[in-house]
Amino acid sequence: MGAQGICFAVASNTAQFVLSELIQHGRVRRAYIGVSAQTTAVPRRHARVAGIENSSGAMITALEPKGSAALAGLMTLDTIVRADGIPVTGVDDLIRLLNSDRIGRPIAVDVLRRGILRRFDVTPLERPAARAA
Repeated sequence: MGAQGICFAVASNTAQFVLSELIQHGRVRRAYIGVSAQTTAVPRRHARVAGIENSSGAMITALEPKGSAALAGLMTLDTIVRADGIPVTGVDDLIRLLNSDRIGRPIAVDVLRRGILRRFDVTPLERPAARAA
């Protein structure tokens, strides 16, 4: 009885996207570049020198040795601040950006490395399906 009056809703465009992916592929596909990251602050002086507006970004904490990001030249401690022309202010932005539209298509990834803005072309792959437990 404690859950009376609680309602959960899904946006119609999200439901339509998920249904379309399920019909076409049997699951929702996501792009994958082979990194672990955490949201981190971007020092204001680095943002100013780099000419970006970000106050935060997605700092790479680990790379898969043969993943797309590593093969493109990204390194741990690089902070992703833009991908495919879209600002990345943290891990959530990066995850949202890596949708099925970007699978197999090279995207420009801008990172701050030691305070210097660098650009890399990364080709996201399809994220492997989760294994059943």
